[in-house]
Amino acid sequence: MERILVVGVTGAGKSTLARAVSGRLGMPYHEMDALFFNGPGWAVNDKLAEDVSRLAAGPRWIVDSLGHPEVRDLLWTRADTVIWLDYPRHVVMPRVLRRSIRRTVTREVIFGGNRETWREWLRRDHPAWWSWSQHGTRHDEIERRTLDSSFAPLDTLCFRHPEETGAWVASL
Repeated sequence: MERILVVGVTGAGKSTLARAVSGRLGMPYHEMDALFFNGPGWAVNDKLAEDVSRLAAGPRWIVDSLGHPEVRDLLWTRADTVIWLDYPRHVVMPRVLRRSIRRTVTREVIFGGNRETWREWLRRDHPAWWSWSQHGTRHDEIERRTLDSSFAPLDTLCFRHPEETGAWVASL
């Protein structure tokens, strides 16, 4: 495990797991949303492909994302391990709702100096809506990619419940 992707639907715990694995294995962790959003107003990083290409060329890294479409194949081609948090909706939705409520109420600063707002809860790209609507689609895409020989050899660790994931992290 030298180049790891942690994948799953929004709210599954990808960032939390990636940080934990990074700390245990002493490898650089890169938060995809922080790379993607680089300024106020949810400004998108126009050098995302360059930045991700540079980090993916490194010998050791962990990224907490399936990857935004423009860098997805690059990450999957360079990765040697995929850790898939394949949790059901009844596990993910309370997590994403708690996180978004906390961020909205506390006005927590996230990615590029942005904050979640109550108004954004009405948008289709809000994390809660996105997680609900993309759950099946994301599962299918990750499954397809883990079986796709053009990304081989990929070691895939699939966890279907947080307790399985926690036991695995404890074993590292």
